[in-house]
Amino acid sequence: MHMSIRVAVSGASGYVGGEVLRVFSAHPDVEFGALTAHSSAGDALGAHQPHLRHLAERVVVETTPENLAGHDVVVLALPHGASAEIAAQLPPETLVIDCGADHRLESAQAWAEYYGGDHAGTWPYGMPELITPTGHQRDALPGTKRIAVPGCNVTAVTLGLQPGVAAGVVDPSDVVAVLANGYSGAGKKLAVPYLASEALGSAQPYAVGGSHRHIPEIVQNLTSAGAADVRLSFTPTLVPMARGILATVTAPLATGVNVEAVRAAWEDAYADEPFVHLLPEGQWPTTAATLGANTALIQVAVDGKAGRVVVVAAIDNLVKGTAGAALQSMNVALGLPETTGLTTIGVAP
Repeated sequence: MHMSIRVAVSGASGYVGGEVLRVFSAHPDVEFGALTAHSSAGDALGAHQPHLRHLAERVVVETTPENLAGHDVVVLALPHGASAEIAAQLPPETLVIDCGADHRLESAQAWAEYYGGDHAGTWPYGMPELITPTGHQRDALPGTKRIAVPGCNVTAVTLGLQPGVAAGVVDPSDVVAVLANGYSGAGKKLAVPYLASEALGSAQPYAVGGSHRHIPEIVQNLTSAGAADVRLSFTPTLVPMARGILATVTAPLATGVNVEAVRAAWEDAYADEPFVHLLPEGQWPTTAATLGANTALIQVAVDGKAGRVVVVAAIDNLVKGTAGAALQSMNVALGLPETTGLTTIGVAP
């Protein structure tokens, strides 16, 4: 049965907003209402998102509660710290999906430490595959009217390591994650480090030494999966590609665990997941295979000499890392098939 879901998108001129519009356009039941932004209000959307030809002539309007009201779903693709004020003024019957960080963390102390200011509160978390003490996070989403979409780096690391944590085959007290990140994860802004002359042919680390804002969210997720104590060394690196994340995550092999038990943990965890795929042994994930798709590609191995489990996870930071997660969670919240409008077909080469 066809249903009409009227969706407003705030922050429509940015990278995340544009990807929300692209991904949600494939949903058979979605029709777009207000497309809003701040500095680009009054412009035609095509001036900022020329690839969205079906929406190019739509006029962007100011981001206000009044312009966002009256929709079934509002997607907020706003900078961190900007969503909470708008969301608080939207009707309780509207499904509000926040692609920013404002409502992801459970700990007000962690919010103050990594983001600063007052914590806006915690919303149901938009990662259906997250392992929880009672099952999976998708069980908490049906009927909800507020959803916090995970951080993109968080998605890669969490989906990569959580099966090992839940099965007890890794020691989460010594997790090391090193990520290669596409530049779109930094958002659409003018800054010297993001100029082509600075980025092309160069790789550069950022937020080194435990300062990255996604760290407490990863710890929160691994704790949900069953970790009693999580210590995480997290180092992201910008590499010259527009989008994608390749996360290499390692943790000590738990005492007495054999190689077969390690792979079995990932096989069991993701056997029925439509978007998280454990690759055949010996085949390694690439970001190219996930571009434009809502897939997370995973491989796991045991480094016997180092006594560590090595997981490599690839995602498109703008799809599975953000817009795809938003649509996937919307489907669950509205009682639709979780895969509606989402593809696992990437764009390669």
